[in-house]
Amino acid sequence: MSALPTSQLFDPSDPVFRAHVGGKLGVHATSELRDAADLSLLYTPGVAQVSLAIAADPTLAAVYTSRRNTVAVVSDGTAVLGLGDVGPLAAMPVMEGKAVLFKHFADVDAVPVCMETGTVDEIVDAVARIAPTYGGINLEDISAPRCFEIERRLQDRLDIPVFHDDQHGTAIVALAALLNAVRVVDKDLADLTVVVSGAGAAGVAVSRILVSAGVGDVVVVDSRGVLGPDRHDLATHKRELLDVTNRRGVTGTIGDALSGADVLIGVSGGTVAERDLLRMAPRAIIFALANPDPEVHPVVAARFAEVVATGRSDFPNQINNVLAFPGIFRGALDSGARRITEEMKLAAAYAIAGLVDAPTADRIVPSVFDERVAPAVAEAVSGRVLGRAR
Repeated sequence: MSALPTSQLFDPSDPVFRAHVGGKLGVHATSELRDAADLSLLYTPGVAQVSLAIAADPTLAAVYTSRRNTVAVVSDGTAVLGLGDVGPLAAMPVMEGKAVLFKHFADVDAVPVCMETGTVDEIVDAVARIAPTYGGINLEDISAPRCFEIERRLQDRLDIPVFHDDQHGTAIVALAALLNAVRVVDKDLADLTVVVSGAGAAGVAVSRILVSAGVGDVVVVDSRGVLGPDRHDLATHKRELLDVTNRRGVTGTIGDALSGADVLIGVSGGTVAERDLLRMAPRAIIFALANPDPEVHPVVAARFAEVVATGRSDFPNQINNVLAFPGIFRGALDSGARRITEEMKLAAAYAIAGLVDAPTADRIVPSVFDERVAPAVAEAVSGRVLGRAR
């Protein structure tokens, strides 16, 4: 192996970089290759029988190939974590990490597919062309608003689950956390006013799932202010979001939106001023989910809210997508689902929330290492597919 390159950007002796040497993934065989007899079964001539059977009945691919348990983690590297547009090569360590999480938490085999970015048409066509290899597509770190159209068109075109985790994984876990947070502060979903700071991929999905779950009023704020009736500069995805949010017709700034609000959910990466937090209702809830720098530092948020959550692992109540996506795909693959529905997302959120028997201000979601999580989510998701109410 050649010596590691050196750069001012990193130290090859750093344990983080050492952990990534050679990548984090490999390939293993599920059948032993010991002798000529095995070779004739696993490859030629025996494999020809299986290929002919699948050609005659494509559903057999789910039985006799790895497709039944394999997900493509697809990214063009245009919106990676908090790093932005770093491109497909720099996205690879993140997608490999995602694949490790899939395998560890739900025994789903996941393959990073990092591609050069292009038009929506080009990306959709590229993913559709490789889809026969996979049982599901996990879209990851694709910039908004392209991500909305890419997901929608792939869902329409493919007969396997397509799931943009930056949107829906965040939304599912945020709802699960809110279900338990309201128990702590003794409020009802139907009476809540929730302000969502951010109208990108996560903000749109969080807002929509809260509406679906029965939250009383959701007000969305972007960098220009409240998405309200006075806004005539809205992109299509924001216009559609306004149609189902802001029932009271609030206008103005985030401070105006937070006046009397019960909940702030930050998914913008911006900063919310303390003077605006002062306007929130008593027994408030703040989820400041930008990572690594939350919209409100948890220590500050605790001065204004009874329940605080972040996207960070060094504070209580980490809102981490790993609580959702492994079990979502495990359940979808096991049940033969062709798409991830809104009902499945809601069922997953309730399953996650249900694993915390007695929520407290410091514990509204289970640990990401709680071995019950992925099976519970998978059962809830497959139950929706197979007609079992959760």
